[in-house]
Amino acid sequence: MNKSPTKGSNFAELFAARVAELPDWRGKTLARVRALIRKADPGVVEEWKWNIPVWSHQGLVCTGETYKNAVKLTFAKGASLKDPKHLFNSSLEGNVRRAIDIHEGEKLDEAGLKALFREAVAFNEVSARR
Repeated sequence: MNKSPTKGSNFAELFAARVAELPDWRGKTLARVRALIRKADPGVVEEWKWNIPVWSHQGLVCTGETYKNAVKLTFAKGASLKDPKHLFNSSLEGNVRRAIDIHEGEKLDEAGLKALFREAVAFNEVSARR
């Protein structure tokens, strides 16, 4: 599914190419998620790794993958995060990662996602000081 170019472009160009190849709800959702992440953490580092968008701040925070039926945000250390809004709904069996699968037509809890992203950044900052 992820066919975007991986070399010779910066993150913004690669991200735009990914959104353009997904002219349906998935592209719009991925773009909306990126905007929310950038609002949650203006200092976020955006990288293109493994042919997907990756957001970091003193370590990996989350990745954004697209599948036929979902946009998946995988939080690298999600199992260590509080999730009071119960956004994590995928990869729940692991000891480290947790994910949010967003399906067509689902309302995105924007405030909850931003809060969860900020918590992941704070977790990385504390971990980096140890």
